[in-house]
Amino acid sequence: MEVARARLYVMALVLLIESGLYSKVINPKNSMKKLLQISALIGAIVAIPAVHAISYDVYAKDNSSNGGTPVNTISLSAGQAFTTNASLDDLWSAGANPRWSNADGLLGNLFATGTDDSGASVGTLIGQAFGPYNDDGFSAPYGALVGKIGSSYILLGTSFAGVAPEAGVLQLMYWDSNAYDNTEYITVEVNAVPDAGGIALSLMGIAALVGFRRFSRR
Repeated sequence: MEVARARLYVMALVLLIESGLYSKVINPKNSMKKLLQISALIGAIVAIPAVHAISYDVYAKDNSSNGGTPVNTISLSAGQAFTTNASLDDLWSAGANPRWSNADGLLGNLFATGTDDSGASVGTLIGQAFGPYNDDGFSAPYGALVGKIGSSYILLGTSFAGVAPEAGVLQLMYWDSNAYDNTEYITVEVNAVPDAGGIALSLMGIAALVGFRRFSRR
C-alpha cells in the first residue's frame, strides 16, 4: 500500500510541474494569488489518505464473544480493504490447560516453550483442538480472534486480508462460549487501505487546480 501511495505522490508532482505552479514556489516575485494556488495544491496532495496500522489489545475474558464486550477499532466502508495481524507467539487462554492458543484458536496440540505466556514448563501440553464453536449463525474455532462489522462475522486469526462485507466499525473479540475462566490478551494490528473514493476526490481536486492554472494562462 505504501507503494501505491508513493505512486500517488508522483502523479501529484507531475501535475504540479505540468501546471507551472512548481516553478513558482522558488520565485521570490510570487503574488498572493499564486501562493494561495500553490498552498491549495499542496493541501490536496497531503489530503490523500495514508495507511497506518493501529494496535489494539484484545482480552480473552473482557472481550469474549460471550460475557464480554468487543473492542471497537476503525470504521470501514462496505467493500473497503483492510488487514489484521497478531503474532503467532502471542497467546491467550480459554481456561485450565490445555486451552492456550494464539489468535488462530484451539486447532491442535500446543506445547510450552518455557518463555510463552502460559508460564508452564517446557514440553507441557498447553493447548489442543476443541473443534468449532457455533453462535449467532457463525462458526469458528474456540479461542480464535473474530471480527464483526455490522451483523457480519469474520474469522481473522493471526493474519487476515480482505474487504469489509458491510459498512461499520470493526469489532474484535475472543471466540468462546463463556468468559469466566479466560485469561491473557493478544495485540492486534489493524490496517485500513485508503478508500478509493477519498483518493479519487483528492486527485480530482489536484486536476481541477491544474485546469484552472492552464485556463488562467489564456
